[in-house]
Amino acid sequence: MPPVARFRSVVLDCPDPRALAAFYAAVLGGTPEAEDGADDWFVLYVPGGPRIAFQQVEGYTPPEWPRADRNPQQFHLDLDGGATWEEMDEAHARVLKLGARPLDLEDREKKDFMVYADPAGHPFCLCRVEQAPA
Repeated sequence: MPPVARFRSVVLDCPDPRALAAFYAAVLGGTPEAEDGADDWFVLYVPGGPRIAFQQVEGYTPPEWPRADRNPQQFHLDLDGGATWEEMDEAHARVLKLGARPLDLEDREKKDFMVYADPAGHPFCLCRVEQAPA
């Protein structure tokens, strides 16, 4: 049976779409583009990856990771941070310099990932992968 639909994009609500799109472009590559010249919707075409859109929301409230009783996480992005802990440490330093905030760096060797918040407060993980995807 054929699928009902094709994946189009992930859309992140945020207070400043231009700034958040620039953050993810620095992390993942690509160039953010304003859709129809508007400042309230930017799209990032990740090279070899998905399309990520950023939508301005008035009164935006970020998720409260790991708290789910008032304002749940809703979803997060898992990003490959490297195959070695040396590569992960470099990715860690780079995302912090770009404006990410650490949320959970404990027991990284046991979990093989570290959790951060992007500048708008959305959680994302840098995951250690032992080999590049085929």
